Amino acid sequence: MQYVLIALLVLIIIVIARGICIVPQANAWVVEYLGKYHATWQAGLHIRIPILYKVIKKVSLKEQVADFEPQPVITKDNVTMMVDSVVFFYIFDAKLFAYGVERPIAAIENLSATTLRNIIGSMTLDETLTSRDDINSRITAILDDATDKWGIKVSRVEVKNIDPPRSIQDAMEKQMKAEREKREAILTAEGKKQSAITLAEGEKEAAILRAEAAKQQKIREAEGEAEALLAVQRARAEAIKLINEAAPSKEYLALKSFETAESMANGQATKIIVPSDISNLAGTIAAVSGAVSGKEDK
Repeated sequence: MQYVLIALLVLIIIVIARGICIVPQANAWVVEYLGKYHATWQAGLHIRIPILYKVIKKVSLKEQVADFEPQPVITKDNVTMMVDSVVFFYIFDAKLFAYGVERPIAAIENLSATTLRNIIGSMTLDETLTSRDDINSRITAILDDATDKWGIKVSRVEVKNIDPPRSIQDAMEKQMKAEREKREAILTAEGKKQSAITLAEGEKEAAILRAEAAKQQKIREAEGEAEALLAVQRARAEAIKLINEAAPSKEYLALKSFETAESMANGQATKIIVPSDISNLAGTIAAVSGAVSGKEDK
């Protein structure tokens, strides 16, 4: 009898231990009662009766990533290429996820592949290569709408790689190379053009500056010559004035007459007429000097 009680006690402890369930954070458990849906347990402590209650599905509520194999897709212009995509999703209803569809990840993969074929099949190769954002948004909208009844929320879809055939890639590389060479030639020509324009403008400005400098030099030379002539004339006038004020003698006037004659002889004249009476010439000069002095005294 004692052993029966011990066995019964151990059985009760095992039943109680198996009846205690702890659901981790970010998880949900789908529970059935006698084969029929009973409840969805959220994170925390729960008690169940073994045999009567059964956990049929443990669901993670975290965002998940499904990376699918590349799919062959034919574009509108009959180019076959390999396209692979990544689907980001999370489960918002554990009950729908448990009872909505068998193998939900495989269902998402097949739905993603058929949607890719439909969308890219209506686009050309160039449109496909330049419209990834549009493709991503359209696939996301279609998958999200289709998976709502499975308790799955598709947050986004990303097209990872688009691989055209090798021949198409070679042609595209040649086209890109030709385009780069064209841009290089255009830039080189533009550079030479700008260089020539800059050089011409520099020569033009230099010529203008040289002409302006020559003009200023001539103006300064003319002004200098004018000032020199004016200074000479003023000096002569001052000298005459000083001579008149000094009342020069006849002998001085005669000497100046000889100096004048000498300077005249240094010119191109071949004949010089000299008065026979130099003293008369000196007297004449003295008379003129006296007349000038008289006028100044008056």
